[in-house]
Amino acid sequence: MSTIQVQDEQGVRIITINRPEKRNALSLEMYTSLTEYLIQGESDNAIHAFLIKGQADCFTSGNDVTDFLTNSNLDAEHPAFRFLFSLLDLTKPIVAAVTGAAVGIGTTLLLHCDLVYAAPSAKFQLPFINLALVPEAGASLLLPQLVGLQKASELLLLGESFNAETAKSLNIINEQISDDMIFEYSLSKAIKLAGQPPQALQATRALLRPNKELVRAQMEMELKEFEIRLKSDEAKMRFQAFLKK
Repeated sequence: MSTIQVQDEQGVRIITINRPEKRNALSLEMYTSLTEYLIQGESDNAIHAFLIKGQADCFTSGNDVTDFLTNSNLDAEHPAFRFLFSLLDLTKPIVAAVTGAAVGIGTTLLLHCDLVYAAPSAKFQLPFINLALVPEAGASLLLPQLVGLQKASELLLLGESFNAETAKSLNIINEQISDDMIFEYSLSKAIKLAGQPPQALQATRALLRPNKELVRAQMEMELKEFEIRLKSDEAKMRFQAFLKK
């Protein structure tokens, strides 16, 4: 069964992360599939919105560490970073439904979504510094803009997990929805977006993101520093300890 599943419904491309045996950890192959499905949906005139979701008990636990370490030469063509830049370049809105763990990129990708709903089971974490790394996806710029410098510093420098209630108070998510209703509710919002006049929808979305090129520049700086940190001695020590667990 595919680790990234796709289904188109009423103008919405539903993308499901489906690797429950690995807590939906994202491999490079999965990143490639995610990017392809987004690019295809972006060019398909029948698709007007995206919905990204995981399994009932897990959104994504972040990168597949082993896979990532064996492909540590990073540039804009690296599958993980191609995915992140494709998120930045989308013109059509994205809805996310978060259940269970949303670790690392599981949280940073939400900063590029238009509507985010989370179940009470959701647990968010930005543990980059715990692995001697730096943030990605423009989080070092977007998160302070969203939650303020002090709170962003707390989330990024301590790398501690936080729940859906905290995420709602920080405006990282729109609403907290019950576990049994979240997928249905999120899809209904995506379908409503898909039913809006598409040109006006995309134009409004662009107006809400006037600093797109600034975000791109920040993402490129993060990418360079991320590669340096990934190859550092302190990162190697942290990853060795992580893998032993």
